[in-house]
Amino acid sequence: MTFQVGDKVIYPNHGLGVVERIETKTILGTVCDFYQLRMVANETTVLVPVNNVESVGLRRAVCDEEIQKLYGLLSDGNIDSHQNWKGRFKDNSDRMRTGSIYDVVEVLKSLCYLSKSKNLSFREKRMLDRARFLVISEISEVTHQPMAGVETMVDEALCRCFKTKDETTPARRPAAAMAAKVAAPKVAIASRATARRALSGN
Repeated sequence: MTFQVGDKVIYPNHGLGVVERIETKTILGTVCDFYQLRMVANETTVLVPVNNVESVGLRRAVCDEEIQKLYGLLSDGNIDSHQNWKGRFKDNSDRMRTGSIYDVVEVLKSLCYLSKSKNLSFREKRMLDRARFLVISEISEVTHQPMAGVETMVDEALCRCFKTKDETTPARRPAAAMAAKVAAPKVAIASRATARRALSGN
């Protein structure tokens, strides 16, 4: 994959950058071509060797047509739930390194949903914050919408996702039904006790 000056690219785990120039440098006697990127988040400059583009996962930002697909993925109710911390952290770390925004969305959904029921570790909190930033910043840049507005839309999509997940999780539906069954007899017993006291005059 090759890029031109002005292209918007995604550098995995760093976010969105703009190719400002393509330059040639001699390092230890070896001539190499580099993409000079200006990272949008903090205005820093990063040099990426042209020959290393694939190995580091550098890619173009998504196009306008993919934005609705991303929102659909954010709200589809499909969430990977790994209970084992080590397995979960490894899977999510691997996804973050791919540079694919679709993988990052899966990490965002998984960790957001998990954070609703338990406290995340410090490393997972950092990963969640990073995934959230990467998704919101790329959508914002592609659509030319302010990040605050995109953040609201992402949060709304995640809420729909979690609602669908909860409604279709078998473990949750029987629990609710059982709670209703347990509560009902208590009401009936209390009612009979009240009636007996009334008949006895006490």
